[in-house]
Amino acid sequence: MNFVSFFQGMNLNKRELNEHVEFESQTYYAAFAAELEACAQPMWGLLSHCKVRETQEYTRNVVRYCLEALQDWFDAINFVDEPAPNQVTFHLPLHRYFAMFLSKAVKCQELDLDTILPDQEMLMKLMIHPLQIQASLSEIHSNMWVRNGLQIKGQAMTYVQSHFCNSMIDPDIYLLQVCASRLDPDYFISSVFERFKVVDLLTMASQHQNTVLDSEHERSMLEGALTFLVLLLSLRLHLGMTDDEILRAEMVAQLCMNDRTHSSLLDLIPENPNPKSGIVPGSLSFESVLSAVADFKAPVFEPGGSMQQGMYTPKAEVWDKEFDPVMVILRTVYRRDVQSAMDRYTAFLKQSGKFPGNPWPPYKKRTPLHPSYKGLIKLLHCKTLHIVLFTLLYKILMDHQNLSEHVLCMVLYLIELGLENSPEQESEEEESAGGQERCHDSWFPGSNLVSNMRHFINYVRVRVPETAPEVKREPPASTSSDGLASSQSSRRKSLQRENSGTAQVFSLVAERRKKFQEIINRNTSEANQVVRPKTSMKWSAPGATPQLTTAILEVKESILSLLIKLHHKLSGKQNSYYPPWLDDVDVLIHPEIPRYSHGDGMTAVERILLKAAVQSRLNKRIIEEICRKVTPPVPPKKISSAEKKTLDKEERRQKARERQQKLLAEFASRQKSFMETAMDVESPDADIAMEVATSEQHVSEAIYDCVICGQSGPSTEDRPTGLVVLLQASSVLGQCRNSTEPKKLPTTEEEQIYPWDTCAALHDVRLSTLQRYFKDSSCLQAVSIGWEGGVYVQTCGHTLHIDCHKSYMESLRNDQVLQGFSVDKGEFTCPLCRQFANSVLPCYPGNNVERSLWQSHSNKCMQDLVQEVEDLQEQLGTFPVSISSETNLSKEMESVMKDIKSTTQKKYTDYSKSPGSPDNDFLFMYSVARTNLELELVHRGGNLCSGGASTAGKRSCLNQLFHVLAMHMRLYSIDSAYNPWRKLTQPIQDKNSELISEELPEVPVLYRDVSSLLLIQILTMPQPLHKEHFTCIVKVLFTLLYTQALAALSVKCSAEDRMAWKESEALKKNTPSGEKSWEVLLGHVITELSKGKIYEEGETEELTVVNPDSVERYLQQFCLPFLRITSLLQHHLFGGDLPSCQEAEEFTVLASCLGLLPPFQSAHQFTSASCLDWPVPAFDMISQWCSELASFADRHPDKVKALLIQEPKWDLPRLLQLPDNYNTIFQYYHRKTCTVCTKVPKDPAVCLVCGTFVCLKGLCCKQQSYCECVLHSQNCGAGTGIFLLINASVIIIIRGHRFCLWGSVYLDAHGEEDRDLRRGKPLYICKERYKVLEQQWVSHTFDHINKRWGPHYNGL
Repeated sequence: MNFVSFFQGMNLNKRELNEHVEFESQTYYAAFAAELEACAQPMWGLLSHCKVRETQEYTRNVVRYCLEALQDWFDAINFVDEPAPNQVTFHLPLHRYFAMFLSKAVKCQELDLDTILPDQEMLMKLMIHPLQIQASLSEIHSNMWVRNGLQIKGQAMTYVQSHFCNSMIDPDIYLLQVCASRLDPDYFISSVFERFKVVDLLTMASQHQNTVLDSEHERSMLEGALTFLVLLLSLRLHLGMTDDEILRAEMVAQLCMNDRTHSSLLDLIPENPNPKSGIVPGSLSFESVLSAVADFKAPVFEPGGSMQQGMYTPKAEVWDKEFDPVMVILRTVYRRDVQSAMDRYTAFLKQSGKFPGNPWPPYKKRTPLHPSYKGLIKLLHCKTLHIVLFTLLYKILMDHQNLSEHVLCMVLYLIELGLENSPEQESEEEESAGGQERCHDSWFPGSNLVSNMRHFINYVRVRVPETAPEVKREPPASTSSDGLASSQSSRRKSLQRENSGTAQVFSLVAERRKKFQEIINRNTSEANQVVRPKTSMKWSAPGATPQLTTAILEVKESILSLLIKLHHKLSGKQNSYYPPWLDDVDVLIHPEIPRYSHGDGMTAVERILLKAAVQSRLNKRIIEEICRKVTPPVPPKKISSAEKKTLDKEERRQKARERQQKLLAEFASRQKSFMETAMDVESPDADIAMEVATSEQHVSEAIYDCVICGQSGPSTEDRPTGLVVLLQASSVLGQCRNSTEPKKLPTTEEEQIYPWDTCAALHDVRLSTLQRYFKDSSCLQAVSIGWEGGVYVQTCGHTLHIDCHKSYMESLRNDQVLQGFSVDKGEFTCPLCRQFANSVLPCYPGNNVERSLWQSHSNKCMQDLVQEVEDLQEQLGTFPVSISSETNLSKEMESVMKDIKSTTQKKYTDYSKSPGSPDNDFLFMYSVARTNLELELVHRGGNLCSGGASTAGKRSCLNQLFHVLAMHMRLYSIDSAYNPWRKLTQPIQDKNSELISEELPEVPVLYRDVSSLLLIQILTMPQPLHKEHFTCIVKVLFTLLYTQALAALSVKCSAEDRMAWKESEALKKNTPSGEKSWEVLLGHVITELSKGKIYEEGETEELTVVNPDSVERYLQQFCLPFLRITSLLQHHLFGGDLPSCQEAEEFTVLASCLGLLPPFQSAHQFTSASCLDWPVPAFDMISQWCSELASFADRHPDKVKALLIQEPKWDLPRLLQLPDNYNTIFQYYHRKTCTVCTKVPKDPAVCLVCGTFVCLKGLCCKQQSYCECVLHSQNCGAGTGIFLLINASVIIIIRGHRFCLWGSVYLDAHGEEDRDLRRGKPLYICKERYKVLEQQWVSHTFDHINKRWGPHYNGL
């Protein structure tokens, strides 16, 4: 005990009253830690042994020593009966030892409490310091200690915080409960109000002077005092609750404040620092209680990007029956948590339909008190408390200042506690007869709340300042009688004494002194004890200040009548209270009616009145009388002027309300119209910029709104408008694989991933093979690039003037605020929706001819159209915006083209053998268009079955992008001799010219990628393009595609099949439908290709069954990718919706949508060949195309088949499949050596796109100042990397020069992340989260969804 005494009263805080403390010391951490470790821990250790009756003696010893040490301490600090003002210490380990051993003695060892408690005087001393702490807590929360800095708030929070509370605040409150149960209740109550410094506030007068408290702190201190009394009287933690009940109450309180994760609940439930205590979180009882009170909400992902953990949320019946605001108030560290709990309670009541308004905290029934503490109930039945309650009710009813709803709520709570815990009923007759004799101070006759509630108080003498309104009144005649019912005439006679009806001025302090003196005198048996002289001087009754005068106040109320009037006041209408038992007598027999359990102040008042009526017949009768008196049936009377005023006021209020409603409605409609124009809410099917043009055909120019200056108008050459876009390099398409089986992340040495079968790798191989055998410039037009490092363009759909954008960028540059993006690199956020962007795509001015020409079906024949297309391609430079004159628009188009080029790395744009050749740029530009179309296709799920202009359509900027690309592609002339269009539409007369030339031949037409040809044709045509020319180009290219399909098919057949097809072709060749029958055409292809050495090279893989159905299916599958890309292109150029369909009929639907399919075709006999429309005789064209292959086969027979375009079967891009259990990954990777530096990395990471193992932040693998992760993100994802950090289980995203922590896809059994593996729980994959990650990767939305980006300075 001597050792513990050293800690008693440490870290004393003195309240700063004048200026702010100069230096805020943080020593309080040490003080709290010291008390917890040096005092509390050994205490819990000792307590764990006090479990059985046999060890009673030891407990008695500890208590005895505690008291001795305390007495020594009191002597040492020279303590009499008043604590030093404005000082507080939170460290009273001796008090806490005493309290905890008392608690254990009673709870476990059945000791008689009175045998171990000290005398009254010691109890009075004991209670002072813990009470001082409670009052100081209230002062700190009322900002009275604000000059002591933040550290004092820190102390107040630590004192109640979950790791400390059961060694600090709980024993303190228990000790106060013990003292309260043994001391005189009037003394205790008056001490409380005095400690909280609100004594002067408790007067019936409307004005008062408070000598110790500023008026702005009065309300919160009064709330604090009442709340403390409610806590003191309601808590049963040491007064009879079992361990499981305590655990349940703690858990409910925490869950009511907020939904909690399992680990935070474990942390928040106070545990005894000693592990042997029994309630260990995580024990069986913890889990069973948790499942009883809470439902598990699985982890979900919110669209805003924030990751939700698995949460526990209270069950409905917990809110209904167990929500305990008192426990919540005790356990909240931050005051806002109490509000949060009330908000959630309100939401529950609204949702379940139990109560629509704003409810008050519900009253909860308490566990019965342990018999040793029955004395606590006396507090509720003492006159002092009743006088305080009466005064406060009266003040609230009279609208005095500094009272709040919270005060009323606590007053009612105390009244209800009193009614619930009333002592045994006195017989009512005895009470009414002899009542008056006991009424010595004429406030209340007895101490029982039930009978005091109905006692009418007529006059009260108050001390008021001279200025108060009460002074002017005449004191009433002394014969005024109690305003009770006339039957009690006996009482009147005894009231004739002088001034009988007037209650005395009631001073809490005087009351307390008197009691204190009584107790002291009782103890002063020894003569040598000094009577304390200090008492009456310092605290004089408030009457002593000279400017106060006494007035007599006419009250004529009882607690019951005040309650009924309050009910009227709360409801806002007269006679709102009607006793429910008059309609239904059962109410009195079963008062526990669910309709009273939730509700606001009126419900609380009704519940209290009902309980009062149930407890006593007299009360019931008086309530009925008051109700009759308050609301006699009145004849309609004339309206007095005062009432008229109030009525006028009401009317004015009503009118003001209506006006306000009108304004709000108008504002809302304006806001809505703004949203429609700005966000394009109403026209999801049209491209954003074109919404006006589609809705009104005759408006020729598109109108754009600038989100910076707010003006709308067309985009012009001088003042162009642009779309806010984000350009980013993407290798997502290159990650498509040939198989539908997703690749797994390797977790053993055997499993390795080789990137040979990815889309990017195969395209690379194909291009380099073509470049070996054919002319470079022609190779670069036979393929598309951009599978790796292609540029993807996306927009939020908002437009702005380009000059406005420049000034916006300037202002961002000058803005010193640290942004998450780099303005120097051209990055910014859209001024309207704050979406990340880095460029502006100019909108092409002019009338949207494409839209208006969309309906006109032309009757020109195919040959004319073919000729027109060729002529148009020859007219170079006839671009409506003349390039020669440098307009603002063309400058912007050039600058955006530069941006597009600089978005990706040079290695992804340079494929030519001669660096910097124009063919390279040409290839790059149409590949950008291809990349964007292919990615949109991927976002639609890889096919166009869903149709419609999906969200991708609304946010699409492809139309503007095509204009920019087309303008630049027209700068490169294609030599007419090499124009692929000629080869597709005219048989060449002179066949020998090519063979003579020395250089490499051109790429044969059958080796060319048809989708690339389509884009080259479209983008080199003068814009805007006519629909009929578009359809013509598609028809011609379809014939080439079909021939490629037949050639690929012919290589797959066996030799016998080929013979069969050749023979059937010879028979049917001259039939009229021969050009539209695949059998004939296939036969012709085989005949032509046989002329070369194509079929001689070994057998190839064969089609399983060559029957007409499978051939038809093969041909359709071969042509579908081209049809999809073409349909998307048509949708963007000409508007119009994409039709939706079943997967089986996708081919027919798209073919008819593109105009390939003659409209009269009936479905059942459909073949893909019926879509063919040959510009020149089919057999001549096919022969010509095949002869090119034949001549190539003569020179390089081994390569012919390899280069034939195969049926593309790409699956959608996927991330690697992860194992279910995180341990598998961790065990394999955390000791794995890096392939580059052959060391075990300190921070290992693995790429989730390709499975490469890298050193995060490792200097060992640094190359040219780039760390390995950054380098890998550039090589693997063209600047986007997704890495799983092995030692932390989290995923980081690298995007260009920024990075962010994405979160974890591995969660524990309770749906929580375990970042940095601190808790060491087994983790399992969360499929939903992983899907979201993959979705963000594929849709390139990392930048928009994740908010916390920072620069990585190449150091990852």
